[in-house]
Amino acid sequence: MEDRRFLWGAATAAYQIEGAYLEDGKGLNIWDEFCKIPGKVHNGDTGEIACDHYHKFKEDVGLMKELGINSYRFSTGWARIMPEGRGKLNQKGMDFYKKLIEELLKNDIEPIITLYHWDLPQAIQKTGGWANRETVDYFVEYAQAMFKSFGGSVNKWITHNEPWVAAFAGHRQGRHAPGITDLPTAVQVSHHLILSHAKTVQAFRSSSKKDDDIGITLNLYPVHPASDLQEDAETARIVDGYHNRWFLDPIFKGAYPEDILDIYNKAGAAPVIQTGDMHVIAGNPGDFLGVNYYFRKVVKRSDADPVLGFEEVKPAGRPYTAFNWEVYQEGMHELLLRLKNEYDDPRVFVTENGAAYADDVVSEGIIQDDDRVEYLKDHIAAMLQAKKDGCRVEGYYAWSLLDNFEWAWGYSKRFGLFHVDYKTQQRLWKKSSLWYKEFLKNIK
Repeated sequence: MEDRRFLWGAATAAYQIEGAYLEDGKGLNIWDEFCKIPGKVHNGDTGEIACDHYHKFKEDVGLMKELGINSYRFSTGWARIMPEGRGKLNQKGMDFYKKLIEELLKNDIEPIITLYHWDLPQAIQKTGGWANRETVDYFVEYAQAMFKSFGGSVNKWITHNEPWVAAFAGHRQGRHAPGITDLPTAVQVSHHLILSHAKTVQAFRSSSKKDDDIGITLNLYPVHPASDLQEDAETARIVDGYHNRWFLDPIFKGAYPEDILDIYNKAGAAPVIQTGDMHVIAGNPGDFLGVNYYFRKVVKRSDADPVLGFEEVKPAGRPYTAFNWEVYQEGMHELLLRLKNEYDDPRVFVTENGAAYADDVVSEGIIQDDDRVEYLKDHIAAMLQAKKDGCRVEGYYAWSLLDNFEWAWGYSKRFGLFHVDYKTQQRLWKKSSLWYKEFLKNIK
């Protein structure tokens, strides 16, 4: 429908900002546990306090209002809602999200809730986590509790944030919680995440108003070969399958890509897919796709990855962020056009886009992050060009509202529109937040 208002927002995740990690009945999650493992998180940092958003949410919503955004994407902590991951709800946890949603609506900011942003309850991890098929049903139970409690106030939902990261960074590479390094487990987890998305969409259909929307957010990358060699072109296709098509194809085409399935079969890592799974997945794609775009991947043929046969290359002479991610705004346009042309023109929200920089120049109390201003300006322009070219883009969310706990990098990397002093919890405006405020004021 063409009369939908465009949503301009910012995004966060529960574990990265809330803190209050054992307050008011919250249970432990896998990141609470992962942070205790020596050497896993930079400087031994944890999310125990983070940005203390649990206590400062009214102040943070005030910043959102002043910024001028009309939507806020945040995740709910599964272990704050259900300390054991299933069964009894924690009323104080529910009350926190109820107050946050009410505060947002009072300030004319539309909430969009992500149900899972990597913080599985530890109680569920003890029974096998996402590798255990029963977790699919536990997730649906949690989602249904959320729909029932907040369905009248929230009409846009996201099941999962970046299932590639939960599956492969968490279960193949081990650099994210729960820290497992086993390819067959990672592939099985990926299937369970996709299946849980589809089953949650199915449950949503039977419990929500017909105008309400639900989708999934994927981290997607244009994948380019490092040279003109045929082997690099073939490698780029495989890496595209690993990162992009493995999730896009089942959601939009009802089947896993044959080339990647074949690779996993040969490696003894193919997922166990039960009868009926693909029927459920094919029949419940959701209403929209969330796209997290940060950079492209440039790859060459290499045995560095013994299963997929690739290595990433950093092109010389290009600008890079503090994360050593190439700044490649053209990729935003390329990606959105590809979704339109190859995946049946889905409704799309850019659910994350942003950059980490040093943020070490302060003038008159404002962080002078000119590099982030340029990054946002160029990527938003590329997105708007894609929209002009016919892509059904309906929203943009800058990552992130606040500097926060950046997973395995702890507090060493800053993505925020607002600077956070982690000792005092003071929020400071950055040049980028002032630019975004001015941009939003003029675009309406």
